[in-house]
Amino acid sequence: MYKVLTLNNISPAGLSQLDPEKYIVGPDVENPDAILVRSAKMHDMEFAPNTLAIARAGAGTNNVPVDRCAQEGIVVFNTPGANANAVKELVLCALFLTSRKIIPGIEFANSLKGKGDEVSKLVEKGKNAFTGPELTGKTLGVVGLGAIGVRVANAARTLGMHVYGYDPYLSVDAAWNLSSHIRHAPTLDDIFANCDYITVHVPLTDDTKYTVRKETIEKMKDGVRIVNFARGELVNSADMIEALESGKVAAYATDFADDSLLGVPGVIAMPHLGASTPESEDNCAKMAAYELIEYLENGNIRNSVNMPNAEMARVCRNRLCVIHQNVPNVLRGITSQFVDSNINDFMNRSKGDISYTILEVDGDVSDEIVDTVKEIPGVIKVRAIRG
Repeated sequence: MYKVLTLNNISPAGLSQLDPEKYIVGPDVENPDAILVRSAKMHDMEFAPNTLAIARAGAGTNNVPVDRCAQEGIVVFNTPGANANAVKELVLCALFLTSRKIIPGIEFANSLKGKGDEVSKLVEKGKNAFTGPELTGKTLGVVGLGAIGVRVANAARTLGMHVYGYDPYLSVDAAWNLSSHIRHAPTLDDIFANCDYITVHVPLTDDTKYTVRKETIEKMKDGVRIVNFARGELVNSADMIEALESGKVAAYATDFADDSLLGVPGVIAMPHLGASTPESEDNCAKMAAYELIEYLENGNIRNSVNMPNAEMARVCRNRLCVIHQNVPNVLRGITSQFVDSNINDFMNRSKGDISYTILEVDGDVSDEIVDTVKEIPGVIKVRAIRG
């Protein structure tokens, strides 16, 4: 039996994937083989020696000590794309909200409560204060063409917008899904100089922090509208407030409300609603469960943020799975344990300083072999999958 600890309320759609004959699942599980988490903070957690994996039901992993997990041989998964449609829909909503002053208009209409027969006349008199441009014919810049960025770019095209896309790390899958009508922006400056609307869809790293700041805002069109539903610190809030006050930025919509932004004219701050749909929560939970099942039962890794992806079809009963440093002689030490068995299949993948090796053999993977491999310099974690 595998033991899976849940740190948040995980959607039943995900939990139902874990066969109760194979898995013990719950919030009180001790010494878990794996952990399912949504937003719980894990940086202060101590992990049991037998913990093999953490699956985050969502794209971001800021709440997980990813680097420490790599050092301890714990695979950290996320669920890219599972909430992409939910976020895309809210980004499209934000584009309309930044354009048409819909929220102030609704607030104005509500303020007329009790005016009786005067309401219609007051509405007509006051509506000009809430005019705003249409999206059709305007230019949108999409920074980051991952699962969400591609969907936003394609949807904006169907709305009649001209779309520039920027992503120096564009994946093959994303490229296949991207409309041929999306214009390639060689640099961020091309986005800043040409776009009436800009939306950011990149992970938060040292390189991307404050992608939108005073220096980059100065390169943008006057009256630009900016949307941030990726990570709060991609935008410098103080610089954004200054730009809104000067009129350089016409509106800013974000899913990451902070105290400095609340109540600022031109800011539309939402309470992190991007993935808050039942469909998104179900999709994330199901993908996270599938990732754990594949790793625990077969040793396959897909969508890991701290380990190389490695998937090998299961043919033989027995496998040896080894997480190790990406240094010479480790592979030789691993394979030398099987001089009396035939290695039917083999895979080695690397990601930075970490490597992952799967060996599938027709003989037994004994506890003695596992213990010997553990002693090889550079080996971080070893396990045998039998049966």
